[in-house]
Amino acid sequence: MRLWSLHPKYLDTKGLVAVWREGLLAQRVLGGHTRGYRKHPQLERFRHHPAPRNAIALYLEGVFAEARLRGHRFDRSKIEAVIEPVSAMEVTEGQLRYELSHLAGKLKARDPKRLDQLSQDQVPEAHPLFVVVPGPIASWERPSNPP
Repeated sequence: MRLWSLHPKYLDTKGLVAVWREGLLAQRVLGGHTRGYRKHPQLERFRHHPAPRNAIALYLEGVFAEARLRGHRFDRSKIEAVIEPVSAMEVTEGQLRYELSHLAGKLKARDPKRLDQLSQDQVPEAHPLFVVVPGPIASWERPSNPP
């Protein structure tokens, strides 16, 4: 499961579809509707949010908005309604840089043209749910090759 902190605009089509499916799975897990993935580290930050189900719904809204801009037809009715205001979640610059590097590895094989469009010299834009703060890779991340 990969719930990118990066803005969905960086993802290729395969990545965008995958994060949509994984976000829907996360929504089911956080709602207590499945046994699997309950201890997945990617869900840790959502669990620490005061309204985890609303946070994942807003996360999915961001993915849906990007998919719609690209002409994809994701089913918005699969997103649970947000019933409370959702406060932004923090993501560190180090986490965003790590994710961009991780995504670059995937794009190298899947979509070299999109890879050429990425600038790895600056901190990338975060998903709209997140506010960027200084700091290293998140504690819940399990990097295969730490920077």
